[in-house]
Formats: sequence, structure tokens, C-alpha cells
Amino acid sequence: MKGLTYRAPDTDTDDGLPLWQSLVVNAVGQVIEFWGFKRNHGRLWALLYLRGVPMTAAQLQDGLDLSKGAVSMITRDLEQWGIVRRVRVPGESASHFVAEVEFMRMIGRVLREREMTLLEHVVEDLADAEVMAREDDAGPEVVARIRRMKTLASVVRQALELFLKTARLDIGDARDVLSTPLGGDAESPEGEAR
Repeated sequence: MKGLTYRAPDTDTDDGLPLWQSLVVNAVGQVIEFWGFKRNHGRLWALLYLRGVPMTAAQLQDGLDLSKGAVSMITRDLEQWGIVRRVRVPGESASHFVAEVEFMRMIGRVLREREMTLLEHVVEDLADAEVMAREDDAGPEVVARIRRMKTLASVVRQALELFLKTARLDIGDARDVLSTPLGGDAESPEGEAR
């Protein structure tokens, strides 16, 4: 199959997993990497989810062919984001890890910590830019365009907040924010685009 460069030609792979497990783990790793995370974050979660049993750091090391330090960093990151949990197994001294399985809880926490923070900074920066552009006499059309970008960022932030509460995404309000003719919104009294 074309494009699946992580496939191994035989039944076992370099990471010590059977081919079918390696395909699952690496497929999830590729998606996670595409979203801007580290590939091994996705691989580790996928192995935990696939196995469905608590695993020690040593078992994760062996299964994914990762160093002790890498597993430690990855599990710490994933615990912080609520993607994996540390659990105690009766009769065992080593900590074990399990995968979070509630998708909305998982994705919600990551979106709150990454995307919401980014959008809040974008809105603040655009508000500052609008003030500076006015002070610099950049002209009403330029100020209106900055205000529209700020409005768009605010609408996207509100849509993300709604998505985190309801699991529904509606960005219909954002559709025409940038393309509506500039005509009358250059200097609205409240400082917001109409």
C-alpha cells in the first residue's frame, strides 16, 4: 500500500510489536503528529488503549522501543493533559498507566490548554494593534480590518467555548466577518465591528 512508510515487510516490527499492533500504534502516532504533537505521544496512548490493561513504564519502553527518559517525559505530558492516568495495581510496586477513553474529556482539556490560550492571546494582540493603529493614524479602513480580525478571533474563541460545553461546533457567525464591505463599520461607537 502506498504512503504507509511505517509498515514492516515481515510479521514483527522493530518496536517489538506484532505488525497489526504496530500499524495501529503508528497510525495514531501519525495523526497526533499531524495535529502538531509528538508522534510518540500518540503511539503511547494508542498502545495503552489497544491493550486495555494497565502497563508499567518498562512495558511501554519495551513495546514502543523507547528509552526510559522518553517514556517518563511522554507519560508526564500525557498525564498533565489528562490523556493517560497513573494507577496502582494491587500487589505491584511500580506505577501503571491506563489510557483515557472519554474522547470529549481528552480533547477538551487539550483544546482548553492549547487553542483557547492561543486565541485569547490573538484577541489581546489584535486589540493592542487596533489601539496602536489608531494612534498611528493608520486610517479608518485599516482600523476596521484589524477590528474585523479581532472579531473573527473572538467568534472562533466563542465557538470553541461552545464546542467544549456541547460537543457541537458552529462557526456560522465567522463566515462573512472578513468579506463584508467595509462601508459603515470603520468607526462604530463601541469599537467593535457591526
